Amino acid sequence: MRYDQRHLSIPHAVRDTAIRYGDAAAVIDGEYRCSYRELAEQMVESVQAAIALGIKPGDRVGLCAPNSAEWIIAALGILGAGGVVVPLNTRFKSGELSYILRKSGAKALFASTFLDNDYISALKEADPRLPALVHTVSILGPQGAAGLSWQEFLEAGKAVPPARAHTSIERLGPDDISDVMFTSGTTGHPKGVMLTHGQSLRAYGWMAEEYTFTDSDVFLIVPPFFHCFGYKAGWLASLIHGVTVVPMPVFDAGKALETISKERVSIMLGPPTIFSDLLNHPRRASFDVSSLRVSMTGGTTVPESLIRAMKSELTFDIVMSAYGLTEASALVTTTRLADSEATVASTSGRPIPDVEVKIVDDSGDDVPTKRPGEVLVRGYNVTRGYWDDPAATAATVDSDGWLHTGDVGLLDGEGNLTIVDRKKDMYIVGGFNAYPAEIEKILLGFGPIEQAAVVSVPDDRLGEVGCAFVVLRSGQKTSAREVIGWARAHMANFKVPRQVHFVDLLPRNAGGKVLKDELRGRINAR
Repeated sequence: MRYDQRHLSIPHAVRDTAIRYGDAAAVIDGEYRCSYRELAEQMVESVQAAIALGIKPGDRVGLCAPNSAEWIIAALGILGAGGVVVPLNTRFKSGELSYILRKSGAKALFASTFLDNDYISALKEADPRLPALVHTVSILGPQGAAGLSWQEFLEAGKAVPPARAHTSIERLGPDDISDVMFTSGTTGHPKGVMLTHGQSLRAYGWMAEEYTFTDSDVFLIVPPFFHCFGYKAGWLASLIHGVTVVPMPVFDAGKALETISKERVSIMLGPPTIFSDLLNHPRRASFDVSSLRVSMTGGTTVPESLIRAMKSELTFDIVMSAYGLTEASALVTTTRLADSEATVASTSGRPIPDVEVKIVDDSGDDVPTKRPGEVLVRGYNVTRGYWDDPAATAATVDSDGWLHTGDVGLLDGEGNLTIVDRKKDMYIVGGFNAYPAEIEKILLGFGPIEQAAVVSVPDDRLGEVGCAFVVLRSGQKTSAREVIGWARAHMANFKVPRQVHFVDLLPRNAGGKVLKDELRGRINAR
């Protein structure tokens, strides 16, 4: 336990890193560059501004923007004021964002105009009376419908003495809630996972050290900051160890190769698709990628051939795999430096220190080694519960502290975990979790559809994508193209089914549950 005692909170960690690394580069974002000392100063200014905005301890604040220096500084300001960051998926549509803001009771929203989406304007149009939302701040791009621009937000903070910001930071402790990370579930409604400052610092302080992060490293962060992969394993892990952060708002293999060469990037973590895209880029040979050193990929099956290519052609010395879910701080197991390529490809490694994993059958009894069952997790990394949902919390974390993940896995003789199925029907599209129940519920909003069932199908690039089986209302007509087009307008792109099959009825058991194995069999038969 190397970092859980040193840092009381995420802002404390940034102040400490500024003392240790001073003028070393902290963040590079295009033309913007700042040292660790400057980042700590900008954090305090952001805390002042957040206090001036009226953010008080415990207030939830939405943050919807692409990976950027502003995202980090805004988050640090919210946290330093005692607020709770509610990261929002930039791929969500206004209805999805509105639900999360309502459920969390967000007092303020920091957002941007991104990929032609003016989130604040769309929200005000879709849900003009969000009950708790008082303030809106545009942190990137034009101000649009936001109440304040980023500069106006910071300027207002000058009315708050810096000493008050430091006092606010000093009040923070490791057990304070730092974020509510919304993750969709089988009920079809996103649930807010509560995580603390201490959990995140302890887990990712350890991970970064295990992965050999140093103050000479440069980390190109591709996974989005609204996800623990980009936020916790990305910039937070970096700021603990003095690593230089280079945010990437949208992944483009050519741009990534250019950045790797220019900034001497040494660390990249992400789903297998990004590394496949780098390897397959037609101009890869024209870029110098020799600085690449550390990688971790996971979230789906990783071919051993990809790991070998990442080492031989992309020059990575270290390639790891890991397993986690938001309810467990997104870090449960990981491989280790000495593990073979076969172990990295076929397993997610062993539990992180002070975290337990066991496999149980449907009766809750332990199953033997190499036998599949539900994965249960217990340890400091487990969520404090779902926001404003004690029933869901009790159903997920039992009285003995075991988190029931809903994932089916097995442990080998060395304690390595392999995920073999998903009890919750969740599948992963290019690194993003997709939940059939949620997608099905949204599809039912399309007039002609009476019933819908979604299963996953293999995809060469994304790993898995959705396939919808649809029953139409009597007398209604539509096409697969129209269904997919409607879905693209009403849900995040990774949730959109890539295939639609029309059926007269969905196969069900005696209890009325859709037999999804039968649907998968139909796909295989096709």
